[in-house]
Amino acid sequence: MSTAWEAALEWSRAGSRSALARVVAGSPGGPRTPGTALAISESGRVVGSVSGGCVDGDICARAPEIIRSGVPEQLRYDGETGESPAPGLPCGGRLDVFVEPVDRSLRAVLPPLLAAVRAGHPATLATVLAGSGATAPRHTLFPAPTGAGDPATGAAPDRLRALADTGVTGVFDVPDTDTAGVLRVFVQSFPAPPRMLVFGADDFAAALTRIGRYLGYRVTLCDARPAFATASRFPAAHEVVVQWPHEYFAATPVNESTVICVFTHDTKFEVPLLAAALRSEAGYIGAMGSRRAHAGRMRRLRAAGLTDAQLGRLAAPTGLDLGADTPEETAVSIAAEIIAQRRNGSGVPLRHLDSPIHHTADTTATRCTSARFGM
Repeated sequence: MSTAWEAALEWSRAGSRSALARVVAGSPGGPRTPGTALAISESGRVVGSVSGGCVDGDICARAPEIIRSGVPEQLRYDGETGESPAPGLPCGGRLDVFVEPVDRSLRAVLPPLLAAVRAGHPATLATVLAGSGATAPRHTLFPAPTGAGDPATGAAPDRLRALADTGVTGVFDVPDTDTAGVLRVFVQSFPAPPRMLVFGADDFAAALTRIGRYLGYRVTLCDARPAFATASRFPAAHEVVVQWPHEYFAATPVNESTVICVFTHDTKFEVPLLAAALRSEAGYIGAMGSRRAHAGRMRRLRAAGLTDAQLGRLAAPTGLDLGADTPEETAVSIAAEIIAQRRNGSGVPLRHLDSPIHHTADTTATRCTSARFGM
């Protein structure tokens, strides 16, 4: 989750006023996706960004008045500024940014929202951007904090709950049950983080746990050897498990967002683990080793009953050809392959392509599943 949210809560608890800016909609070619956040304190401190830097300065210049007045403002930036005093987007596209004061309404949802995100639990925040319902709360959090009662009184609770359940981030019109009017609502989903399961406790695995956590995964390191699988050796891992890999895997929920990376270099660990992983729904399954080692691995997996289609899912040797040598370079190589697979990237240098840099077709509404990076 963006540190902008953490900063807004910290400043609020310290008695400092601030504003929170979020991308709520955009177009192909826009620099950031809906939900990207920027926090600005009344003293001028800035945390986060809603663009590549091209419009952040303008938002920071407008923030003091929004903090002073307590009135939110929605800003539009695009590649053609025309007569508008607002800066444009040099890279093209359109960006709609909602800037609001961190007032009582927002402060009420910040602690439970951040608590849910830190615990790895999914949450959805609905924010009223505009509409006729002055009595409706501007912010509605799903699921509601314990003891908070009905979180959406006056703002079409059934409709908002239905939107929250879809896992979609975007702007929607919902009926206002108080006035029979319409509310313009930004629904932002904060999914549970995707999981990265790293098997084998060596220096390459340690480097991958660091980059995996940086990319937003909940990282588990598993190895059957207690002398090697220790929290002190893998401080970036959210958990370190001492167990036979295939036994741990059998008891672990796996879905299409799960990444599995195998560094065991031992057939008694590797074969039963990969046999189970390749029959699972995991989105990425990679294994380290030389081409000679991989040829033997494939023979043993076929002998274990794996089909050609299942074996075709195995990324081995794992990683892209970056010329990597050190554990850290190898971790970048593996992470690059994971990202390319998930985002349908080619792995080809951008300078050799003339296709759009951003693969998202439309940033007005984005399905926000646990497979997504970044919050």
